[in-house]
Amino acid sequence: MTSEGRTASGAPRSSAVSQSSEAPRAVRLVGICLKPAQPQAAGTVRGLVKWLGQRGLGVLLDEEGAEATGSPGVARAEVAARADLVIVLGGDGTLLSVARAVSDHPVPILGVNLGTLGFLTEIALDELFAALELVLAGDYRVEKRMRLEVRALRQGVELARFLALNDAVLTKTDLARMIDLETRADGRQVTVYHADGLIVATPTGSTAYSLSAGGPIVLPELEAFVLTPICPHALTQRPLVLPESAEIEIRVLSRAEVQLTVDGQEGALLREGDVVVVRRSAHPLRVIVSPFRTRFEILREKLSWGTR
Repeated sequence: MTSEGRTASGAPRSSAVSQSSEAPRAVRLVGICLKPAQPQAAGTVRGLVKWLGQRGLGVLLDEEGAEATGSPGVARAEVAARADLVIVLGGDGTLLSVARAVSDHPVPILGVNLGTLGFLTEIALDELFAALELVLAGDYRVEKRMRLEVRALRQGVELARFLALNDAVLTKTDLARMIDLETRADGRQVTVYHADGLIVATPTGSTAYSLSAGGPIVLPELEAFVLTPICPHALTQRPLVLPESAEIEIRVLSRAEVQLTVDGQEGALLREGDVVVVRRSAHPLRVIVSPFRTRFEILREKLSWGTR
């Protein structure tokens, strides 16, 4: 794998390798995870299984892929534990779900977009086999994406623990009320947010809910927290970027229930006095970077920058 110039596909290669990247690994067993309820993708999955088999590679299908093709399948957690590479066919929601199943396994993920936007699934469907050719040749880069360890505490007792790739979001449950969230970083008070909620995002998650709420875009190879208030009462409470070494504590001061949602897919109900502790997880997610376009090309394409 080269670190400068252009890839075998002709796409530009960065002249510097990020500290968050790591060397490729040998691929012998490939896991395939499919977005649920995608019968139209059955042909794609069957073609992919055949293509991999012709190259002497073993294949593990998740339960959704098995349902679409009528083949045997296993749970996603088993796919993550056994495979040398996981191909995700779907959108960002599917990749977030697979990331949760991956847990602390160091398997790299190749995200293939079957939807429309897809910041996490960087590879287009018509680029799939070209991308795999590069992966099997070792001409690819794995980027280690920071994740969050999220803990919900009640009177010092842990209620729940989550691993998040995108964000942890605290929001109001009552339609007409704002909530008060006392926020600290490394034990020092940041502020009390009087708002509809608060988003704690990773750089990967900075292009998700945080961006919609007015937060900044942070390149995913960086490691930092983005705190973005949702519709704050004080307009001077703006998004804040904190170093990845910080430990963030958010205490619920409101009497109304507060919903904690992690990566938009799981969470817990909180009440007055409960605390959410967020820190950098020791288990980053390994994502294969698109060999066909730069990070800025992806942003221009997904966000329609420069179009009229």
